Formats: sequence, structure tokens, C-alpha cells
Amino acid sequence: MTTVDNILKEVYESGLNDQLQSEVTAYTRIEKTSEGVTHEVGGKYVRFPIRTKRNHGIGARNENEALPTPQTQSYDSAQVKLKYLYGAIELTGQTFELADKNFQAFASALDQEISGMKEGLKKDVGRQFYGTTAGKLVTATGAGTTTTLVTTDGAAIYLEVGMIVDCFTAADGANGTGIEITGLSSSAGTTTVTLGTAVTATATGAYLTRASSKGKEMTGLGDIVQSSGLLYNINPSTSAVWASSVDSNGGTNRVVTEGLMINMVDTIRRKGGGSPTVIFCGLGVRRAYFNLLVQQRRITNTQEFTGGFKGLAFTVDSGEIPLISDLDCPGNLMHFLNEKELKVYKAGDWSFMNRDGSNWQRKITSAGSFDAYTATLFEYCEIGTHRRNSHGKIADLTEG
Repeated sequence: MTTVDNILKEVYESGLNDQLQSEVTAYTRIEKTSEGVTHEVGGKYVRFPIRTKRNHGIGARNENEALPTPQTQSYDSAQVKLKYLYGAIELTGQTFELADKNFQAFASALDQEISGMKEGLKKDVGRQFYGTTAGKLVTATGAGTTTTLVTTDGAAIYLEVGMIVDCFTAADGANGTGIEITGLSSSAGTTTVTLGTAVTATATGAYLTRASSKGKEMTGLGDIVQSSGLLYNINPSTSAVWASSVDSNGGTNRVVTEGLMINMVDTIRRKGGGSPTVIFCGLGVRRAYFNLLVQQRRITNTQEFTGGFKGLAFTVDSGEIPLISDLDCPGNLMHFLNEKELKVYKAGDWSFMNRDGSNWQRKITSAGSFDAYTATLFEYCEIGTHRRNSHGKIADLTEG
């Protein structure tokens, strides 16, 4: 067992961080830091102040008039609580026997499980970067049955056969837990998700989350890039500058135009958020922008930007902004982000849980004990922004 533990730590844990981040487009770009992470009652937190009002003790006066009344700047304190992410693997006792009798065979079995978990974690953090703490994987856009959920084609980008999910109604009522997705099929612009366990017939607004994860995931762009709503205990209704710029069209899609995009950049600048450093979108919106450039006889070659970005250029008076397609980005929208104002706060890198002396724990459930062992990876982290008004998004876009 000691030998096996060493394999996990020395071979897999040391290289885990690089592999997790190597192929995730947007999440890879965000700075990772443990600066400011503190442990308090109730969990791990990061706190930082934000300035919400200037000192307006300013004014012009005639000779011998009273000078401006002194004022003060205003601040709010943002509180970011880290989220707790996990991934578990399992090997049977018979597989462990190979460690003594055929170590190469054991190493191959272990490598297969670890590599699969790395891939799963990598894709999940990429998904969470664009999502909300609610953790919605897909939302129904029409009536389904007791074993199906129906949505628009392309909206089920985060689902895979074999995924274990919970089902909720549009009103957030529980409608089944620990359900396996047994099928995904698309036809005539509609995707049907087949559920392995029957629920109350799904209707418009019903949604799926990863099992037991509702309300526990990272604070992604779905929460951050909003013009309203509490974020890190600060509310734009009382601190107006704590709001992103959002251009939507009431759910009706419209064509991508440079006018819409320039207006978003200008709006962010007027609010004091500076200029966006990148635009992220899904493949369909990327195609729509490409088609726009072709119609205007513009250069459409993919360019390489500073930092390793490759994508199409969007040009404004402050320079070129890379427009990057990301498989994990939801459809029909563009995110305009200032990467300098985003961070992923981490208590540490992904590690194997071994606080009780071993990476491997005997599998014991309500059904009994088993000749099998589990190992669990964990990371405590959260996405934070110091300037919510430096980000924006254009929603309700027609895809190409």
C-alpha cells in the first residue's frame, strides 16, 4: 500500500495541475493565486476592499467664498468563500493484487483511472467557469416525459452518457436524485436527454445538475457578468458601480454586428472598467462573426495574440481584442472580459486526500463493505473579480 501511495503522489499528483489546465481555453487564462486565503469559522475565505465612490469634495469658487465641504471615498468589503471540488476513483482488491504479482498491469490500470479522472475534472472546471453556483447543466425548453428532458439542440453541451445527475423543476423543486443519463439524441433542432430513472414528467424550465452539487459550485461568469444581483456580499442596488454591462434582447436572437460589439466596449469604458482584453464565445457565435468579416471583405485569417491566444481579431480604437472560441462557452452570447480583474483563489493545487494516513480507503457503503478501495482528489478554490464593471456580455445573438 505504501508503494501504491507513493505512485499517486510522485507520479500523478505532481503532474496533475499542468494536465488539468492544459486544454481548458478560458479557465487556463485566469491567474491562479493563494494570496489572501484565510481559514475562518465556516470555511476558507478571501476578503478584499473595493472602492465604490470618489471623494467629491471638489468645486470652483469666487474670491473669498467658502471652500468645498470635505467628503470621503466609499468602500465595500468583498467576501469570497472558497468552493470545495472533489473527484473520486476506485480500484478493486483484485487489481491491487497485481501490484505484487504484475506491477506493470497494475500501473496500467491505475494510469487509466487517473487519466480519466483528470479529463473529467478538467472539463468540469471549464464548465463551471461559465456557469453559476446553482450548477445547472441544461434547462428544458419544452415538455418531456417521465424519462426524458427536451432542450434546444446545442444546449446540452455539458452532458454525457453515464453522467449522474439530479433533476429539479422550474421552481427548484427536487424531482429525482442520483439519476444516470442513459442517452442523448438530436433531431430537428431538439436534443432529448434520456434519464435512467423515472421522474415526474419534465416541463419547460426543469433542469439537471451534477448529483448533490446544486448551489455548491464555483461562482462563474453566469454570476459575475450580470448587471444586478448580489456578488461576494455586495449588491449593485446599493453600490451601483458593482455591476457588469449586459446587452440582451429579451430572448429574441439578433445578428452579430460590429456596432453591438463596439457599443459593449464603449459601455465598459464609460463605467470605468477599462478596455476588455479578450472576447470569449461559442463556436456558433464565432462562425457568425467570421461570416460578418467575410461579407465585409475583411481579413479572416486566425491570428496569434500575446499570451498564446489564437483567434479572430476585433479592432477598436484602443487596439485589437482577440475573439476566442471556447467549446465550454454557452451559445448565443459573447463575454467581454478584462482578464487582469479575474483571479482563481486556491488554498492549494489538486491533491489526494490522505489526512488519515493513506490515499486509499476501504469502500464501505450502506450495502456493506467491499473488496475495493477509493482515492479522492480535492481542491478548495473560487473565482473572484475585483472590478465587476470591467466585464460585459452581449446575449441573444444568432449563431452562424
